[in-house]
Amino acid sequence: MDFNLTVLELARIQFAFTVSFHIIFPATSIGLACFLTILEWKWLTTQNLIYKSLYKYWIKIFAIAFGMGVVSGVVMSYQFGTNWSEFSRIAGSITGPLLTYEVLSAFFLEAGFLGIMLFGWDRVSPRAHFISTLMVAVGTCISMFWILSSNSWMQTPQGFIIDNGIIVPQDWLAIIFNPSFPYRLAHMAAAAFLVSSLLVVGTAAWHLYKGRRDELVKKSFSMGLWMVLVTSLLQVFIGDMHGLNTLQHQPAKLAAIEGHWETNHDKAMPLILFALPDMQAERNRYEVSVPYLGSLILTHHLDGTVTGLKDFAPEDRPNSLIVFWSFRIMVGLGVLMVTLSLLSLWLRKRKQLYEASWFHRFAIFMGPMGYVAMLAGWVTTEVGRQPWVVYGILRTREGLSHTVSAEQVGLSLTVFVVVYTIVFGTGIFYILKLINKGPEFAGFISPEAGGPGHFKTPMRPLSAVDEAVEGQQKSRENPHD
Repeated sequence: MDFNLTVLELARIQFAFTVSFHIIFPATSIGLACFLTILEWKWLTTQNLIYKSLYKYWIKIFAIAFGMGVVSGVVMSYQFGTNWSEFSRIAGSITGPLLTYEVLSAFFLEAGFLGIMLFGWDRVSPRAHFISTLMVAVGTCISMFWILSSNSWMQTPQGFIIDNGIIVPQDWLAIIFNPSFPYRLAHMAAAAFLVSSLLVVGTAAWHLYKGRRDELVKKSFSMGLWMVLVTSLLQVFIGDMHGLNTLQHQPAKLAAIEGHWETNHDKAMPLILFALPDMQAERNRYEVSVPYLGSLILTHHLDGTVTGLKDFAPEDRPNSLIVFWSFRIMVGLGVLMVTLSLLSLWLRKRKQLYEASWFHRFAIFMGPMGYVAMLAGWVTTEVGRQPWVVYGILRTREGLSHTVSAEQVGLSLTVFVVVYTIVFGTGIFYILKLINKGPEFAGFISPEAGGPGHFKTPMRPLSAVDEAVEGQQKSRENPHD
């Protein structure tokens, strides 16, 4: 696969493909790990079987997402030594230790407690099991911390010197807590919780739409919607702060996102709602805009000045057409998430949350939209950084390996597409089957039948799923009856 593309273009496509597959799984596991911690805490404090049943259901999906996240992450790391060896040689003294810190602090923590979390129910005390769930959740958040620190440093680098063409760290606190890091960390954390909560909401909505009205489905729907309400509104505030930070530290990216060509020295900047930015003609086609609103949103002043793309050399401009629309997809879906949460409040007040089928259809549609919005956000972030791999310091083409050819990268990309489609397609299909089956009450079976007090050691990680996706149809009776 080359289609007359250059080795640089193929290497970028390959990394974009693998990272896009990868990010959906850690985002799912980060949110679900925290959700599982809440469920187990509620079970321990109330002894309500609903929370235990939901825990045993969602841990299956968490286990699959976690496993696929680890596998896809390992594949990505190899590309730093194959396609991007110059980047590793020049900037590896910073990015390498940051990724190592993630392994030492987060991955080891997750690995140490994951086995107890997956297989330890009824083997260890309830408190010990809860601590293991909590530690895995903490580990996923620590992992996010280090990954976002590394990525943010590449966006807003500081705390280093350049010695003989090599980036050398000088101040690790400045490197880790670089100017964009707090905003990116908060933005991604909220996105991960939105992704997982919308998954929970979409799953419950599917079963409500099909006619289920038991407490498991209702509780999932209610808890998920509360989380969507909190995180979607919080994301609006975080996004605004992140935009102000981008205006200060990456003005070319912001100009490309807004399709803003001319610096508005003597007039307010409009908010462009629709346009087709033309990079060659340096203008927007079919533009639809709202006067003054751009300056107000971006600078918090009606007459605020925003630097236009024409103030940057053509070779330093990101592709405005791509980031203009990826940003609007993200924001548009964010508006729908806020709408979903506000409608849920209205329906709660009218006591129709579990009966409004039109709302259930809307929630089903929104179920996967967290992933779409997150991927659109990452496209905005990464394409908007171009043509730099380390913003303002190292160009993307300068980080490319000198020893790889377009044919080699094209062949490996083809292999990735085929293997990822089979492996991760199978995992996603299995998750969808679990979603279609839905949660069931944790029943008690006699020890002779393999119930409480009787268990066998799983032979593989997915054996932690203690109920088959296909097979027995278990009772969904209300545990309070």
